[in-house]
Amino acid sequence: MRTSTRRSHRVVAFAAVAALATGLLAGCASDDDDSSGSNDGGGNAKGKTTLTVGTFGVFGYKQAGLYDEYMKLHPDISIKENVTTRTDVYWPKVLTRLQAGSGTDDIQAIEVGNITEAVQTQAAKFVDLGKDVDKSQWLDWKNAQATTKDGKLIGLGTDTGPMAICYRKDLFQKAGLPTDRNKLADMWKGDWAKYVDVGKDYMKKAPKGTKFVDSASSVYNAALGGGKERYYDKDGNVIWDKSDGVSKAWDVAMSVATSNMSAKLKQFDKPWDQGYANGTFATVACPAWMIGYIEQKSGDSGKGKWDVAAAPTASNWGGSFLGVPTASKHQKEAVALAKWLTAPEQQAKVFAKQASFPSTPSAFSTLKPAADTTAYFSNAPITQIFADSAETIPVQYFGIKDQPINTAITDVGILQVEQKGKSPDEGWSAATKEIKDVLGQ
Repeated sequence: MRTSTRRSHRVVAFAAVAALATGLLAGCASDDDDSSGSNDGGGNAKGKTTLTVGTFGVFGYKQAGLYDEYMKLHPDISIKENVTTRTDVYWPKVLTRLQAGSGTDDIQAIEVGNITEAVQTQAAKFVDLGKDVDKSQWLDWKNAQATTKDGKLIGLGTDTGPMAICYRKDLFQKAGLPTDRNKLADMWKGDWAKYVDVGKDYMKKAPKGTKFVDSASSVYNAALGGGKERYYDKDGNVIWDKSDGVSKAWDVAMSVATSNMSAKLKQFDKPWDQGYANGTFATVACPAWMIGYIEQKSGDSGKGKWDVAAAPTASNWGGSFLGVPTASKHQKEAVALAKWLTAPEQQAKVFAKQASFPSTPSAFSTLKPAADTTAYFSNAPITQIFADSAETIPVQYFGIKDQPINTAITDVGILQVEQKGKSPDEGWSAATKEIKDVLGQ
């Protein structure tokens, strides 16, 4: 990415990555809003205009100091971030408040799995941001995801989620496996089933109290993000039960769920967070945005023990947008803040803090992870690994119920097998029933 030719190649490659996979930070423990912004209260602070930003998971704006920076640039503005950690809790709350026409934040984050629903059913509830921005700053496919048929842009792209494998090299060494990231990448290259095979080898001499992978659901999401089909076709038809991508991802997830290699943790719940701190599992399929999460949850004890290798196949998981509800009492100020937070310069700053990969092509050539992050992950070439993954991610199409379908498969079907000892057929039947309820069939 150092030359104009290389940069152009990157831009074309990233533009081909359409409609990427689900679940950006799809959950943590609490179902409640966690007000964790720079301002302690709502309303106006000392005559300032208080803007609220509703997010889920860890967007990195507070962590990268962007709120404080913006408030220094705009002394009349105070910012409060409201975080709901689980997206399956966050989005229904947003929908309820949008319908009520009140209670929304001035800026609402929208996860890629929800953007189609927002575009098709809630567009009237969001400000048209296309009138206020230079849309060429973002990847074309990213804009397209948030654009209505009549050309209204309801969200500005934040990040994308190219995939890698994050692993504990100290645990690999104790299990008698290679620790070099390139050797490991070669061992599982081209097939998630090969990754499972490495897991079988790991478990033969696994350090006491450890498992190879955090959960079968994480493997499912990673494998699905590299398939050509997921739950909908390009015409918006539901194909989840006929999708080759779903079938292959389910099969590899079942090979994990029915083995002894999974820690059987539900991602983003407290035990999963504790698993990082305690070194419970040796690998996790990690999109770029999860780098900062791992560093945060593993803490000082994990520094230098984590490393990053290329995933078995190019895959994407996640990506979000910022929208401004029409119910905002400070639309003008909220639009200005949303534009600033998603500008290339700020996206590069968030990447430097927690490796969330930008959706603005002009930022690609400037990306550098923080020195602390690089050291934390054993000096892995994080930027290159994620950029290489993004180059060959297949085009995927999302539908209006994409996220609840995914949740039904991971949180109902897979967990039935992994945690309750049900057979794969029983797990699939449970997921099928849940999906039909979601679709009203």
